Amino acid sequence: MKRNIAIVAGGDSSEHDVSLRSAAGLMSFIDAEKYTCHVVEMQGQEWHVCYGDEKLPIDKNDFSFRAADGHHTFDFAYITIHGTPGENGILQGYFDLLGIPYSTSDVFVEALTFNKFALVNYLRTFKMCGLSDSVLIRKNAPRPSDEKIVARLGLPCFVKPNGGGSSFGVTKVKTQAALAEAIARAMDEDSEVMIEKLLVGTEVTCGCYAKGGEVVVFPITEVVTDQEFFDYDAKYNGKVDEITPARIHPDTARRVAETTKHIYHMLGCYGIIRIDYILSGEPGQETINLLEVNTTPGMTATSFIPQQVRAAGLDIKDVMTDIIEGRF
Repeated sequence: MKRNIAIVAGGDSSEHDVSLRSAAGLMSFIDAEKYTCHVVEMQGQEWHVCYGDEKLPIDKNDFSFRAADGHHTFDFAYITIHGTPGENGILQGYFDLLGIPYSTSDVFVEALTFNKFALVNYLRTFKMCGLSDSVLIRKNAPRPSDEKIVARLGLPCFVKPNGGGSSFGVTKVKTQAALAEAIARAMDEDSEVMIEKLLVGTEVTCGCYAKGGEVVVFPITEVVTDQEFFDYDAKYNGKVDEITPARIHPDTARRVAETTKHIYHMLGCYGIIRIDYILSGEPGQETINLLEVNTTPGMTATSFIPQQVRAAGLDIKDVMTDIIEGRF
């Protein structure tokens, strides 16, 4: 009997539609000879499964659905929601209660990595990589003046939603006068805003996953864009060069891979993650500065992870099988 796999997509963030594209990618990646896959789309309280030409409601009591041919349950959930509720631990807690295995890390890891400010300050205690200074602002709470923020972090600086799996609401602020508007924009995406000191250097991203207790690190991708930063337009509208493997010194590549593996182990991750870095300094001796940890990275055919899997000489179907079977 084939296992029934729910590819869980959509969600409540601005990247709802991007998530659906990742779901389509996963449908093509997961081995159809071993698994029967259906996309489950979520938005708010509206959950439905795409079953043939029908969209049928999901029973949230047990994550099942009924069709003309009977009652259907799922053996495994492959979560590909970018943002809430799939990247912040909420959905993981739901599946834990139902005893349904899933593709991502657990509730704690998802909640921690989703909260950029909490993650940076948690990792700061381990001193394993460079971490930019930052200030956290909460909606309807006292905050430092714009003058104090600029005095501490300098200009330009980045203003971004603290909890979010996308590039929406992110602004590169070049003047103190533009700070308030950037904070308001980020507040439209999340009730907490992180203002971060600018890191200058080469942007790279490195993916990995666990197979049989060993962490497999993929080749590193260098991210080059003419945009102000790697924003939504650059990410999804082709305004970026993605070079895999990255054009960096072999010693630096080795250290980035080791750092990625160490963070994966230390956090206790599961499934595929992707960590973004800025490399600053002389080639071969760069400081490895962490930007963020993505626990549900994009999985379209042109996303970073499929590119890196191909560059590693691996079959994406085998990687998907490893992740699914690793939970049984």
